[in-house]
Amino acid sequence: MLAESAAKAAEQGAHGGGHEESTGEVLIHHVTDSNVWHFFKEYEIHLPELHILGIDFSISLHVVMMWVAALLVFFLFRRMAKSMRKQNSLVPTGPFALLEMMVLFVRDEIAYTTMGKRLGRRMTPLLLTFFFFILFCNLLGLVPFMSTATGNINVTAALAFVTFIVIQVQGMKENGVLGYWKSLVPSGVPIFLVPIMIPVEFLGLFTKPFALCMRLFANMIAGHVVILSLIMLIFTFGTIFIAPISVGFALFIYLLEILVAFIQAYIFTMLSALFIGMAAHPEH
Repeated sequence: MLAESAAKAAEQGAHGGGHEESTGEVLIHHVTDSNVWHFFKEYEIHLPELHILGIDFSISLHVVMMWVAALLVFFLFRRMAKSMRKQNSLVPTGPFALLEMMVLFVRDEIAYTTMGKRLGRRMTPLLLTFFFFILFCNLLGLVPFMSTATGNINVTAALAFVTFIVIQVQGMKENGVLGYWKSLVPSGVPIFLVPIMIPVEFLGLFTKPFALCMRLFANMIAGHVVILSLIMLIFTFGTIFIAPISVGFALFIYLLEILVAFIQAYIFTMLSALFIGMAAHPEH
């Protein structure tokens, strides 16, 4: 699919469109959302468009990818629970043992470490949802004919917004409304610095989820841009001799993207847990 689009773009550029412009168009086409799900050159699915009261509720490709990721998470854990009930055991076996290892890692090394056992136990379901949903969204982008929902800034912003709300709610729940907002200014700060610290700390409430949003978005979109750019070098130079180099580097980046998919899911989950723990225990 990427090769087809690259070849088409190169052909258009050769006939007067210019390589640079056509390459940019193909890159933008493959990293932005769309209402068309492309499979092959002759086959595509037009997703339904829906507008209510002037608001666009259309089902886009990235929305479908999020549905697929959510269903995969749901059925995977449901199958794991059924397997454990069938064996009358609390320890999963087979491929589910790997899944249990990842669950325990999120609980013990992320939730408990950053929040303590009491709050960590309560936040573990949310952190597990973050981790596995983001992981599956990341990995789906590496499957042919699929797309990376986490390469859409709207998706990462929505995930970061959930973290932002949980940070405020848990902060006020653990310290009281007044106590939480008072804790934004560290104790012992000289009185003449308080007018400066208040706006700085208030802005810090928004920079944390903003960093979560941009980090995930930028890392997921960058890999796909690099892979597509390497493949398009074959058609841009118009020679087969560049193919081994382009394909070799593209394959390396593709394998690296698998590792990045896990790392970015871990980083988003870890930072979310860290920010929630800092709000709940500002004295630490």
